[in-house]
Amino acid sequence: MTVESVPAEVSARAAGADGSRPAPRGLGGVVTMMGSGLSNQVGAAVGSLAFPVLGPVGVVAVRQYVAAVVLLAVGRPRPLGFTWRQWWPVLLLAGVFGTMNLSLYSAIDRIGLGLAVTLEFLGPLTVALAATRGRVDACCAVIAAAGVVTLMRPQPSADYVGMGLGLLAAACWASYILLNRTVGRRLPGAQGAATAAGVSALMFLPVGLVVVGRHPPTLTAVGCAVAAGVLSSAVPYLADLFTLRQVSAQAFGLFMSVNPVLAALVGWIGLGQGLEWTEWAGIGAVVAANGLSLAARRD
Repeated sequence: MTVESVPAEVSARAAGADGSRPAPRGLGGVVTMMGSGLSNQVGAAVGSLAFPVLGPVGVVAVRQYVAAVVLLAVGRPRPLGFTWRQWWPVLLLAGVFGTMNLSLYSAIDRIGLGLAVTLEFLGPLTVALAATRGRVDACCAVIAAAGVVTLMRPQPSADYVGMGLGLLAAACWASYILLNRTVGRRLPGAQGAATAAGVSALMFLPVGLVVVGRHPPTLTAVGCAVAAGVLSSAVPYLADLFTLRQVSAQAFGLFMSVNPVLAALVGWIGLGQGLEWTEWAGIGAVVAANGLSLAARRD
């Protein structure tokens, strides 16, 4: 959002919905978030199976529709009563929402699930590390940077466009977390996130029509895209309802550190996207940076 992910996007929204910073509530919350992350990565993998027919843009459009249906049903927003002070962060959130998913899925299409999600995950990690100035956090930043350098090292087969899209997704995810804190302070419950999802879906409506016109979809491709929306939006949202209202934005980024590993494993097992040992090392460095920072905060 995990993406996306998270998801990713719903998880990030819930993490900072009220601007508070309470502590996690035990092992159950961690297990639920890990399940949410696994669902998000499996959803992305299933969605990628529709790329040959719908392309990343078409799959993202369907995912936005599914996310909008879920969030509007749960959030039940009343946008006619919003003030401009409430509307402008919602509109920014809608734009970031769509850009985040589009850049992530485009990156997955070019560089694979594991690497794309690892680069995207730098977004919440940056939010977490930027909130502190301790030596441990500086060390974590260096470790994470080393991982990124390893992943993006020059080589003949390197796809720098795909890597750039992964970094764009990271910037969007960081923005999404911060914007959700603002929206959460100005609108009750999930009204802001639900409205943002609805606006984003409307933005992708003409995109979906163009995709259908140019590339007539098959039933299998549509099924994969819908499954991606359910697994990467609906399931994580329902899981996160039980935990992320009690977790700060910083803690959210740290607890979700397992996502790059989950993505790499799902990509390897489900899609046959094998990684070199250097790429596993880069992913491990990013995960280690999160783990070390988390351990320091628990002390």
